[in-house]
Amino acid sequence: MTTLHELFEIGGQSPWIDDLRRSYLTTDRLDELIALGIRGMTSNPTIMANAISSSDAYDEQFDQLIADGHSIDDAYWELVLADIRGALERLLPLFESSEGVDGFVSLEVSPHLARDTAGTIAAASQLAERIGMPNLMIKIPATVEGLAAIEEMISRGRSINVTLIFSLVRYQAVLEAYLRGVERLVDRGGDPSTVASVASFFISRVDTEIDRRLSEDSPLRGRAAIAQARLAYRHFDEVTRSDRFLALQDLGARPQRPLWASTSTKNPAYADLLYVEGLIAPATVNTLPVATMEALVDHGRIARAISPPYEEDLATLAALTHAGVDLDEVTQLLEAEGLIAFTHSYDDLLSRLDEKANAPRP
Repeated sequence: MTTLHELFEIGGQSPWIDDLRRSYLTTDRLDELIALGIRGMTSNPTIMANAISSSDAYDEQFDQLIADGHSIDDAYWELVLADIRGALERLLPLFESSEGVDGFVSLEVSPHLARDTAGTIAAASQLAERIGMPNLMIKIPATVEGLAAIEEMISRGRSINVTLIFSLVRYQAVLEAYLRGVERLVDRGGDPSTVASVASFFISRVDTEIDRRLSEDSPLRGRAAIAQARLAYRHFDEVTRSDRFLALQDLGARPQRPLWASTSTKNPAYADLLYVEGLIAPATVNTLPVATMEALVDHGRIARAISPPYEEDLATLAALTHAGVDLDEVTQLLEAEGLIAFTHSYDDLLSRLDEKANAPRP
C-alpha cells in the first residue's frame, strides 16, 4: 500500500493529481498514477496552456484542425477535450468501483466568463453535453456571478468543481448554492445521487499574501491558510450534520466535499508537505501538484489533522485582524489575481497557437 492509498484508506481523503497532459494518455503514465493511488484529476487554463505550449504532442492534431478550417479558439478546445476524454475513460473504472465518489476529471470553462452568469451556464452546459461522461466535473469559479451558475448547473444534475475559493464567507455561499441546487433538482424530480461536487478552497496563496503583510519574526506567518481551511471544514461538518442536508441525503444526495487546492509550499522555509499533512480529514480531497505528490509518496505521514476544537484557528484569524491584516481585502485580491492569471494563460496560449497556425510552412 502506497502513501496515497493510506491517505484514502486511513485518512479518508482522496488524492487527486493537479495536472493533465497528452503524454499521460499516450504512455502508461496515467495508469501508473492510478495504481499509485491517485483517484481523480484536475485541470485549469494554466495547466492546459503549459501542457500544450511545452510539447509537440499536440502538433499533429492542431495542424489537422487548422487544415480542416477550425478557428484558433475551436482548435484549442478540441485539443483540451481530447485530453479530457482520454483521462475520463482511464478513470471511469475507478468512478464505477467507488460508486461515483472518485474517478473524476475536472474541466474549467473559459476564464473570460468568470463575471458572466448566463455565459457560464451556457458554456458549462455545452461542455457537459459534448463530453457526455458521468465522471466529468465542470469547473466554475466561485465569483459572485459564478454562484448563481453553480446553483443552476447543480439543479440540472451536473457535477461541478467550484474553484478559486479563498475566504470562509465565500465558501459558505458556495455550500449554500450547492444545497439550493440539490433542492431544486429534487423538486423537479431529479435524482441527486447522480450529482457530485467539490468546493476547491485555495491554501498556499493565502499564506503567501498574508505573510507579505507581517513582519519577518511574526508568529502568525504560515498559519492563516490552515486556520481558514480548518474552519471551512468545521462549517462543512456542521452543514452535513444538519436536518436540511440529512433530508436530502435520505433522497440520495452526496455532500459537497471540501477540496484543498494550491497545496504546494511556496515558502522554502515551510515544510514541503505543510498543506497536505496539515489538512487530512475524512470526506475531503487534496489536489496535488506533481512535485507535492512525489514528496508525499516519498516521506509523507498519514494522520488525521482536522478535528475539534477550533478555538486555536479562531484565535489565529482574530490575531491577524488585530495585527492589521484585512482578510476580506486579501481574499478579494487573491480572487482577482487568480482570474487574471488564468485569463492570461488562456489568451497567451491562443496567441501562440495563432502564430503557429500562420507560420510559413517548410
